[in-house]
Amino acid sequence: MIKKTALAQAITMAVATMAVGMAHAQDAAAPIQRVEITGSSIKRAQAETASPIQVISKDDLQKSGKATVAEYLQTLTADGAGSLPTGFGNGFAAGSTAISLRGLGATSTLVLLNGRRMAPFARADDGQKTFTDLSTVPMEAVERIEILKDGASSTYGADAIAGVVNIILRKDFTGTTIKAEYGQSRYSDNDQAKASLTWGLGTLDNEGWNVLVNAEVYKSDEVMNKDRKDRAWIGKGDLRPWGYPLATQFAAGDVRGGVAGATPTGAIRNPTTLAYEYLPGCSTFSVSPQPVPANGCVWHQDQFRSMQPDIDGVNLYTRGTLNINQDLQAYAEAGYSKRDTHFTLVPPSITPTVAFPPNATYPTGVINYGSGAGTTMVLGATHPQNPYGVPVRVRYSAFDVGPSTRYADNKFSRFVAGLRGNMAGWDFDTGITHSQSELELRYTNMLNMAVVRDALGNPASPHFPYLIGARAGENPASLYAAMVRTATSNSTTKLDTIDFKASRELMELQGGMLGLAVGAEYRRERVDNPSLSGTQNGEINASYVAARGDSKVKAVFVEVAAPILKGVELSAAARYDKYDAFSSTTPKLGAKWTPTNTFALRATYSEGFRAPGPAESGADSQSTGTATARDPIRCPGGTPAPGASSNDCAASVAAVKIGDPNLQPETSKGYTVGAVWDPIPGMSASIDAWQIKRENEINPMPYNEAAALPTAVRADNNLIGANGQPIPNSGTLLISKAPYRNSSFTEIKGVDFDIRHRMSLGDYGRATVGLTWTHINSWMRAESATTRYEYAGTHGNCDTSNCAGTPKNKASLSASWDLGSFGLSTNVNYRDSMKNVQFEGDLCASSLVGGAPAPNAECKLASFTTVDMSARWNVTKQLQIYGSVNNLFDKIAPLDPLTYGGMSYNPMDASGAIGRYFKIGARYSF
Repeated sequence: MIKKTALAQAITMAVATMAVGMAHAQDAAAPIQRVEITGSSIKRAQAETASPIQVISKDDLQKSGKATVAEYLQTLTADGAGSLPTGFGNGFAAGSTAISLRGLGATSTLVLLNGRRMAPFARADDGQKTFTDLSTVPMEAVERIEILKDGASSTYGADAIAGVVNIILRKDFTGTTIKAEYGQSRYSDNDQAKASLTWGLGTLDNEGWNVLVNAEVYKSDEVMNKDRKDRAWIGKGDLRPWGYPLATQFAAGDVRGGVAGATPTGAIRNPTTLAYEYLPGCSTFSVSPQPVPANGCVWHQDQFRSMQPDIDGVNLYTRGTLNINQDLQAYAEAGYSKRDTHFTLVPPSITPTVAFPPNATYPTGVINYGSGAGTTMVLGATHPQNPYGVPVRVRYSAFDVGPSTRYADNKFSRFVAGLRGNMAGWDFDTGITHSQSELELRYTNMLNMAVVRDALGNPASPHFPYLIGARAGENPASLYAAMVRTATSNSTTKLDTIDFKASRELMELQGGMLGLAVGAEYRRERVDNPSLSGTQNGEINASYVAARGDSKVKAVFVEVAAPILKGVELSAAARYDKYDAFSSTTPKLGAKWTPTNTFALRATYSEGFRAPGPAESGADSQSTGTATARDPIRCPGGTPAPGASSNDCAASVAAVKIGDPNLQPETSKGYTVGAVWDPIPGMSASIDAWQIKRENEINPMPYNEAAALPTAVRADNNLIGANGQPIPNSGTLLISKAPYRNSSFTEIKGVDFDIRHRMSLGDYGRATVGLTWTHINSWMRAESATTRYEYAGTHGNCDTSNCAGTPKNKASLSASWDLGSFGLSTNVNYRDSMKNVQFEGDLCASSLVGGAPAPNAECKLASFTTVDMSARWNVTKQLQIYGSVNNLFDKIAPLDPLTYGGMSYNPMDASGAIGRYFKIGARYSF
């Protein structure tokens, strides 16, 4: 028999905001209940280990007002740069969502479902890193989420460098629960609807079996950036009203002072003066104010682009459990998720620069349709819109074709069958798992570049002449049937696993029983992500992105927990993983000292690794990404060179990344030192200092370094030197190479603080308040022995996902109050300010007209705080009505000119872009 100590209560409250009953002492007559905690395979009578673990309960999710598991997890203070929000529709992995613990990227955060891996999303983040899509998790079926925050775990093996997120679904449920909810923004858009049914039959204690079924369907309507035209800078591509120059990353057309970009009217180059002259009709196409009448044609992406995608989805989850006898239980799980999203982008340009695997025709693997030798788009001498009588260059954004829409339809399935029980004193669990992700991509309104070239410049073509701009309405339908394509790809990832683990108590030590766990796993992962049709050789206006690979892993692990003295527990674990080309042994050590019933000290040391993924190591893998960087040729020292513009100081740089079979695994070392304290009854506090050092990192060359390579492809609008002669290879930067490499290391240091207090208010009910805070002391990446970048408190690292930045402080304050059948909850989410620099010590990344730092003299992006509130009313024992308001005070997200994940706002501040959001729902159980 056992009674929980006050310390056990304190630690449980600090690391696990679970059901209220876990905060009270167990009944002295109750039998020992042993549980398995994420990060350990040893079942324990108390739910705390040496590792800091944050537990999110079902109630926490329901009270938050968030629509999905991903939305909730991305409010955690431990989440950082590299997280994938729903609105990041122009990213490689559009249609997915992911969490990035400690800002180390989604690929270094291991996500488990009921303690087992899932097949990764069928397209890699940044075209490089595989990750688990949180969109496949049925929110209503979640029992709790356990987050292991001390980095690598020898229990689970690879990919847990930043930590582990273990999503635990319901396992034993009886009855029926029906839930329906509806939400809408204050702008009467972004309608969201969800309905779910949870049904369970049979009890394990009485009938000896249980069947659980959960089904949910949901829909979220698309929001366009132009739908927020009255919300200050939100969704704006044109930032001139706030003092910025015309040339921003979301502006197109004549934004460089006479250097033509893609324009909806069409621009042709005078063969004598070499200056571009614009065809008429700009007011017919562009809604943007023009800088000077008759001086080109400027337009901005918010005229077309989505802010949030349109989403339709369904999640199904079922589990069956059968007690074969008192020592053996069989179980099976089956899950299916279907999520269809579409995201609207912009009309295509006829002069892109595209990259693909080199071939005999194009040995460099690059086609420059704007100014490349033999590939430049021209108007033929006899084209009706060419007054010069000789072939001339042309620039054009095909508004007549229309905006491209990206459809990402993902199907995820998962099946688990297993046995658990007790044999010869061992608790064991073994199972087989199969899961797979199938992604169908469809990009509409893409261009067949060969047809475009002939239709503009070849009189022998049946499609000549392709009339552009104001005369496009004269073109026959047959031209568009030949010229416009829908590019598609069908990607698949598969994961098959057989695993076994067992634990037991071995002997009595002075502080308790010595625990031992052993386990083994065989895993095979297959990835087949072909590129979009037409990208293999530059046929269409998009670059090649593909990954292929097949890996097999055999692993064994052992773990011990030794309470060597009363109040002192030491733990150790080691895991050996054997891949096809290399192997790895990762240890983990932990210590917990409980000198009093109200105080404990804890510490861990862990080593981890991440094997090169198929996109990084596959010989057939290649991708091309885009990020914002300063052009060192056209913007030396942060000042535009004569003939350049401010756009060259924050250019969208494309970089080609090619798989390298010689890459070695990343390795890591992690440390935590912390304390847990129960200062007064009902209050729990914990503080943990942590450090993670990831070495031998697999990264592409940073974009700012790639921009400086002499092999970078540039336009031929070269700058003019002091002698009046063109400066070779000084034109507008188009594309460079950023090869994957095992670079030096990243080291992150920080502190987590968590305090929670539960109070009885007598006749006024009960209340709980809590604060979670994460502070990052340093986030430093060393590219070499002499080149280091400090990102803490800056807008970097912009090479990762959506350029969301690395704030030094994130905090979440929660409060809830329950009185009888009524409950009220509030969450305050805070994100610290950031310097608007790419890395510490760099020049300000953005400038106002005249060259002053932007957005202010301090070159600092404002902090952002939102308040979410929810309420619930138990009308009867069966019926609950609830509602929530996200961003209660309708705070506007700060202006952010650097990020490319949101138009002029940080993508992680999306609630400040969407605006105040209302939701109401009902839950009925019987």
